[in-house]
Amino acid sequence: MIIAGVGVGPGMLTEEAIDAIRNAPVVYGSKRAIEIAEKYITSEANEIKDYKKLHLLPEDAVVLSTGDPLFSGLGKFARKNDRIIPGISSLHLSCARLGVNLTGLAAITAHGRGPEHSRNLLIQELKLDKNVLLLPDSSFGSSEVAEVLCNLNINADIYTCENLGYPEERITGGTQKNPPEVQSKLYCIMIVQK
Repeated sequence: MIIAGVGVGPGMLTEEAIDAIRNAPVVYGSKRAIEIAEKYITSEANEIKDYKKLHLLPEDAVVLSTGDPLFSGLGKFARKNDRIIPGISSLHLSCARLGVNLTGLAAITAHGRGPEHSRNLLIQELKLDKNVLLLPDSSFGSSEVAEVLCNLNINADIYTCENLGYPEERITGGTQKNPPEVQSKLYCIMIVQK
């Protein structure tokens, strides 16, 4: 199986991913991943209903993962001999849009992790003077990030990056006292320490 990153939005596929998708005998992915890659799909495309059953897919299948498969993506389901093709993730695009260097950045996903776990990880990275890219959860978003920054007395800018790569892309900045509000479910948060 090949797990191919299709990027965070349209136009973010690598040539390697395009080649794998074009030559795939069968393609699987989420509705969004299939939509991003649809102009390169030449075979049957199937929407994944149960991600825990990816190991049952044919050996020659190409599985589409939004963003990068190894940044909160489907790469976690890869088997020993599966091939993973990287993609342009929200981490890459946020850093590019905001001019944030990747070398001083920590990446955290709060998806399904619970607010306490996410809070502890965020505190740990902020205390190391790192900037942080956070994939939020409904229970841990920009307001909770602002609260952590206030409690730690850390001066930082908070950015919400919504719909990255899409025409309706929107990046909004704020502070711990006035955090940005989001208008989309498809977003990430960048915390840049001053």
